[in-house]
Amino acid sequence: MNAVTPIHASLTGLDGFRVEIDSARERADVILDRPPMNTVAMAQRDQLRKVFEALDEDDRVRIIVLRAVGEHFSSGGYIKGFLEASPEHVSKLAWNIAAPARCAKPVIVANRGYTFGVGFEISLACDFRIVSETCQYALPEQKLGQIPGSGGSARLQKIVGITRTKDIVMRSKRISGQQALDWGIATECVPDGELEAATDRLVDELRSFSPIAQRTAKKLLNDTEDSTLAIAIELEGHCYSRLRQSDDFREGVEAFHAKRAPQFTGR
Repeated sequence: MNAVTPIHASLTGLDGFRVEIDSARERADVILDRPPMNTVAMAQRDQLRKVFEALDEDDRVRIIVLRAVGEHFSSGGYIKGFLEASPEHVSKLAWNIAAPARCAKPVIVANRGYTFGVGFEISLACDFRIVSETCQYALPEQKLGQIPGSGGSARLQKIVGITRTKDIVMRSKRISGQQALDWGIATECVPDGELEAATDRLVDELRSFSPIAQRTAKKLLNDTEDSTLAIAIELEGHCYSRLRQSDDFREGVEAFHAKRAPQFTGR
């Protein structure tokens, strides 16, 4: 990467992860870094939410990448922390882990090795999941006498349906990177040594589009996931009409006719 700068000074002392911003590439990386398995502590979940919210407001950033140091993305949460946390704290877990989905900007996650529990759940909240062939997804909470508590089973069911979700959740079954691709969980599956390059390519591709069109598409798709077809089409029409008034749409049309690359500004 090019020169990187840290996240806003008000978000210091991050627990088990760090943030790097590459202004030249309009990219922010949220990097899980708690060797050897990148377990996610209870306090870390709230910090992750705050970081995603801060990056959403950072004008230097167009694309957010969630990744991890080492051979495993995350083995899941810090198990003992669940017994120590108050019921009120635990009730906020799903809201914190849903931060990538609420973020207006595109969020990519790069998964390799163990991606279990909350590691899988926060990955499901991202827009694009690039996985290596070593990736193993799992929601193993049944082995603890529990169920997923941060949106995992709900998000997964939307993607793969109730039959496959029961197979994964109720049997604590592991899903390989290739199977995740085949089932529509993963966006792309690549050899382990190519994970970073594939992530970089997607960042550059997404940066070539209009920021306002990207934000509109993400919000529309998220908002209409549970709506009827008629409502989804109606909302799509309103969003389309609004974007027709944007500078980026005019630039896109003019660039198309001039056979040149568009210079989008996000307005």
